[in-house]
Amino acid sequence: MDDEFRIVALVGKFRSADVAESVMRMAAFLAGRGLEVWLEAGTAHAVGHTGAERVLSFEEIGEGADLVIVMGGDGTMLTAARALGVHQLPLVGVNQGRLGFLTDVSHEEMFERVGEIIDGRYLRERRSLLEIELWRAGECIHSGMALNDVVLSRGEIGRMIEFELRVDGEYIYTQRSDGMIIATPTGSTAYALSANGPILHPRLAGIVLVPLCPHALTYRPLALAQDSVVELKILGERDAMVHCDGQTIFEATLGDSIRVLRSQQGVTLLHPEDYSYFNVLREKLHWSALPPQLN
Repeated sequence: MDDEFRIVALVGKFRSADVAESVMRMAAFLAGRGLEVWLEAGTAHAVGHTGAERVLSFEEIGEGADLVIVMGGDGTMLTAARALGVHQLPLVGVNQGRLGFLTDVSHEEMFERVGEIIDGRYLRERRSLLEIELWRAGECIHSGMALNDVVLSRGEIGRMIEFELRVDGEYIYTQRSDGMIIATPTGSTAYALSANGPILHPRLAGIVLVPLCPHALTYRPLALAQDSVVELKILGERDAMVHCDGQTIFEATLGDSIRVLRSQQGVTLLHPEDYSYFNVLREKLHWSALPPQLN
């Protein structure tokens, strides 16, 4: 057993009976390897069983655990990443959702793969986070983090919104559209991809802007430097919504400014030794199969 990991915390998808069973099986597996196992509080509540494990908040896990295993889909990983990013804890994702871009350990192989990682056989990868601030009348009224993307979108009324885009304080354009996606390389294969944005490799430390149904065909996606500061100012009278990873929501109104930049914090993902980002793209995006000699 690698001395790097002594305390392992488990985070599971909420309100899922299948994941609950897998969480308890994984807890038993880790305990059998001589590790101390913690359960995230919300996960423990959903599982309905704590046993001998400690039940702790994300903050407490961040301060004391050595490794976090996330069992669920990409949404569960996004929640854990935002909560634990400041603590620099490595995360392992076991896929029990649909796509599994971030949770790349399959459920069928979870004990074998997690065992390899516990033994020190893994690839370590760093992913960037975005910081967001919502400013109103000179005051920051909301702030948050995102691993995938920050999305400005129209509110409940199904009409376009109008906003001004600035990058590093420089005016870029005024746009009428359904909104704007500001994505990390990780998020480039999420909502941004469905809006015809480019795929950015995770090692490319940049930010991508993807307009949502702009009222002119000349508005195209933009790839920005990693240290860029993006500002969107609401101009029209229609209210808008701001989403972080599609999970946290702020309401924006006339005159509000949304400020987005790359965070100094990040997320560390641990992958099996044979992990390949391009294999993930081929599988999840249904690209052509490997040539026979490479199978």
